[in-house]
Amino acid sequence: MRQTSLGALIGAGLVLLTLAIVGLRTEAVAQSRSGYEPGGDLITLTSAAAENRQQLTVIDPHLRVMCIYHVDPATGVVSLKSVRNIQWDLMMQEFNGVSPLPREIQAMLQNH
Repeated sequence: MRQTSLGALIGAGLVLLTLAIVGLRTEAVAQSRSGYEPGGDLITLTSAAAENRQQLTVIDPHLRVMCIYHVDPATGVVSLKSVRNIQWDLMMQEFNGVSPLPREIQAMLQNH
């Protein structure tokens, strides 16, 4: 039990460190792009992942980029799993949806 608590504490510390590093790196990249105003907040979400790991999702709403990290609480190892620019995703009206699709709902509402 004590080892689990220590592992969780170390994992939480590494998550905070990772957030600080990602924030600095994101700000440096952002400053090199015109039109970006640094200083915006990152959105972070944590959840349980496979093999007793924590998953950390970091979203930069200004750059419209999201990153997924896995943190091993036993070792404190932080692994980058995925990075995605979601700018174009957010422009889609529908993808992989099921009926009723947004355009079907719109047509139903316009007919009434």
